[in-house]
Amino acid sequence: MDDRLMTIKQLAGYLNLNERTVLRLVTDGALPGVKVGNQWRFRKAMIDTWLDDQMLGVTPRFVDEPKPVISPRAMLELASCFELSHILPEMSATNKNGAIEELAGLTEKLGLVRDKTWFIGALIERENIMPSATGRGVAFLHTVRRNPQQVVRPFMVLGRSKEGVDFDALDGKPTHLFFVLGLKMNELHLPWLAKLASMFATRQSVEPVLAARTPKEIYDVIAASEKRLKMAP
Repeated sequence: MDDRLMTIKQLAGYLNLNERTVLRLVTDGALPGVKVGNQWRFRKAMIDTWLDDQMLGVTPRFVDEPKPVISPRAMLELASCFELSHILPEMSATNKNGAIEELAGLTEKLGLVRDKTWFIGALIERENIMPSATGRGVAFLHTVRRNPQQVVRPFMVLGRSKEGVDFDALDGKPTHLFFVLGLKMNELHLPWLAKLASMFATRQSVEPVLAARTPKEIYDVIAASEKRLKMAP
């Protein structure tokens, strides 16, 4: 993990932006940084993770509703990576690491990852850099740029915790829905995460998934939500 710290000037050069733009972004809360005295400092690993999430269409530094970054009609169908067996309707985990281990266990059981231990470590590593819980009871976990060859095939699994887990969400509230994506950077799988961020942009969009009684009902709710997004102007 790269813990190198950068100044405003260094970050501006790294992002190929002017210093005024970088200062505006960080003061608006768009860029992850910390103020030491009257000077801003930025961890390179966190900036790289932030860039990954921007590219994937999620903005985990904001509590505001995310906005779609590409046309819904251009996005791949979730059915290409998501099946009924990919749903864990009643998670037993009560803490963050336990939730990650439980979800990784499902991916191993389904034969979606080559090494469960690697997958757990990669997810925890990313969480340590920047939490994936965007608020509204939802988290989007992924391991972008971390050994994609360990992913057997692109996938999405969903874990649901009705009680909720403290997942360091930006709004400080428990997380109930855990979408875990196995992505391959050299294929066209990135729009899935942008689509999910759009589908679950409000608390109202999360409630039907929490209320569903069976995995089939959960799947149908998500499929209906995807269909509405596709039909949106």
